[in-house]
Amino acid sequence: MRTFDSSSGAVRQGSAFSSSLAINGVNRRRFLKRIAVASGAIGLPCIIPGSALGLNGAVPPSERIVLGGIGIGGRGTGVLQWMLPERDVQFVAVCDPQKARREAVKRLVDSRYGNNDCKVYNNLIEFLAARPDIDAVLSTTGDRWHALAAVWAMRAGKDVYSEKPSSMTIAEGRMVVETAKRYGRVYQTGTQRLSEANFVFAIELAKSGRLGKIHTAYAHIAPWDAAEMRHDWLPGQPEPPKDEVDWDQWLGPCPWRPYNPEYTRGGWRGHYDFHTSCIGEWGAHTFAQAQAGLDLLDTSPVEYEYVNNPTGDGMVCRFANGVKLVLSRGDKYWHGSCGMRFDGPDGWVSVADGYSRPEVSPPSLLADFDKIVSDYIARTQRPMSHVRDFFNCIKSRRLTVANPEVMHRSMSTVHAANICMWLKRNVKYDPVKEEFIGDEEANRLRSRAMRAPYTF
Repeated sequence: MRTFDSSSGAVRQGSAFSSSLAINGVNRRRFLKRIAVASGAIGLPCIIPGSALGLNGAVPPSERIVLGGIGIGGRGTGVLQWMLPERDVQFVAVCDPQKARREAVKRLVDSRYGNNDCKVYNNLIEFLAARPDIDAVLSTTGDRWHALAAVWAMRAGKDVYSEKPSSMTIAEGRMVVETAKRYGRVYQTGTQRLSEANFVFAIELAKSGRLGKIHTAYAHIAPWDAAEMRHDWLPGQPEPPKDEVDWDQWLGPCPWRPYNPEYTRGGWRGHYDFHTSCIGEWGAHTFAQAQAGLDLLDTSPVEYEYVNNPTGDGMVCRFANGVKLVLSRGDKYWHGSCGMRFDGPDGWVSVADGYSRPEVSPPSLLADFDKIVSDYIARTQRPMSHVRDFFNCIKSRRLTVANPEVMHRSMSTVHAANICMWLKRNVKYDPVKEEFIGDEEANRLRSRAMRAPYTF
């Protein structure tokens, strides 16, 4: 297993063999050159590719991050395509209970590297046990698997980039936080707008006080499905061969449900067993964005006001300092997806996907766009690339921008808002104790039973 030097960002080989080289004052490049000389002396050809020596801009194998994938479908393929061009990353294996998906990833990866080396697995436990060489995993399963896959991978010594929503319950989120801390793992949740210039500008503008003290933040929730989800299940159909779809693996920690191919094509959304609702679908992004601008990433709102509609549109969530977070389903405050807005006494800023620049009042604030973003990069040493931030943190061992605590606090907001909608009444939440105040019915919804053997 490679270990990373936090001061230089280089990778040190942890074997006794490489240690003996260091003890005898022989570095890796000098050692390889000696082999070449020795080979020539006895008349044997020895051709060492320049890539093995880090020549011509290549990253030598000893300094590459070895990456694997878990449950990579449509969204995951997009994230993987962001990762593959990174020169210090080598993707080597994928695990997925669906044969078509794991083979599609293999084709993509092999085409990228011009070889046939990407390995495929259909069982996550076997995959993690078989590949001690893998440093990190990209996990882009459905909601039901995110927390468990992350915990298992971190226990196996892997760093984790997990797509959102990264937990199904408050208890799952806390388990991710504690596991990352206990095992010293780097974790990034896929709220990539925390690493995009337009969103960073809006967040920094809100935090800087240029709009005055922010009194209200608005966060976009998905315009499909509802907060109240289905508790029935689709009619059962004959299961395909296990090699085609390992249905037990696909379900994972969820209750057993009969096989239906619609689930594996995305039809799991909107079902309580598998989904975090329209609130979790986009709130996983936008609540983190809003809480970042409010400088409240280490907590969650304490009051949630029920709204009598199917979606949670218009729900007001209040933080302990009185600042409001308002859930919005439509385009009242922005145009585009995953929007956010901050209102203060001296102005406002809003942004969503597709903006060339955020909308700001007064417009004169946009004149400082480049400076605000560049100052943020210089101060935090964060790149405007979410996947690059993850890889940099693997090498430095610092916390990512969307670290486990950021994920857990914003997802706790998602879960508490969902619980408010499910119970159809206001709820009060204590983010320190991570429990609802005087409300046993709400507290029972902080966790779910997990089906063996898919447990923590």
